[in-house]
Amino acid sequence: DDEGVWAWIGTIDDTNSHVAIRAALKLEIPNINPANPDPTFTETNIPWVLRNIPDDRQSSYSLVKYMTVEKGYKRIAMMRANNRYGRVGVLHFNRSATRLGFPPVIEERFNDTETDFTSQLERIKRTSPDAILIWGNARESGLIVKQIRELGMNVPICGSDRMVNPEFLEAAGKYAEGVVMTCQYNPTANDPKLKKFQADYRKRFSMESDAFSAHAYDAINMIILAINKAGLNRALILDVLTDYKTFKDWKGVTGEVIFDATYNNIRPIFMAKVINGKIEFSPAPKFEKENVIYRKASRN
Repeated sequence: DDEGVWAWIGTIDDTNSHVAIRAALKLEIPNINPANPDPTFTETNIPWVLRNIPDDRQSSYSLVKYMTVEKGYKRIAMMRANNRYGRVGVLHFNRSATRLGFPPVIEERFNDTETDFTSQLERIKRTSPDAILIWGNARESGLIVKQIRELGMNVPICGSDRMVNPEFLEAAGKYAEGVVMTCQYNPTANDPKLKKFQADYRKRFSMESDAFSAHAYDAINMIILAINKAGLNRALILDVLTDYKTFKDWKGVTGEVIFDATYNNIRPIFMAKVINGKIEFSPAPKFEKENVIYRKASRN
């Protein structure tokens, strides 16, 4: 209030984001989150909150479809960060895979800044998995991939969106080859608006943009558009952001904004795969809803 803030964006960390939306509620300030993929973020039903980055539920659905249906992996081991990002991320993967009849065979955890994952990976190795899913930050995930291969496990590896990062490629080295991940947008799309943003960002900050910065740029532009239409009034700005009309055909540098009933962006996401040392992108498989609650597990 003291700073005369009309709207704001943020944050990346899940825990901070949940604290922030309560501040948005108390102060009645519109908030767009461009980075926190926790599915429960918008489901708090706090009316001042929106999210323009697709969430981890979409990533989980795509990974389940890719791993179990397209690739036929039946015994999937999970290795996730011991924090809210890891816990909530694999929660929806676990539920979806279980409904299809393929509950994960093991779930191991690791801490941020950890560097030796031998004990967890040895336990995973004893389960004889068909594939391994990693859910964590770029550096730790890269080291895990490297140590998986050094332990002689040659199974396919999939992972979360935070692995779409140069830091992951550096940490994993040659072992990153073939790893499949999700990404909320396609940073290599042939879109003039995206290319201009990336060039401007590179010039300004001397580094490449990422999913967070690109979605933050879109969020700022959404707020500016709303202010231009509604004026400097928090409630009217929120009305424009949530009217389902203003942004119906709007397209930012990351793509469309398709809000669901909780103002979560549910536009299609992408798969990412390391090929010849570079990350290449393709549309994620569509996850069709079936009238099946659970299928009987079949490991054969």
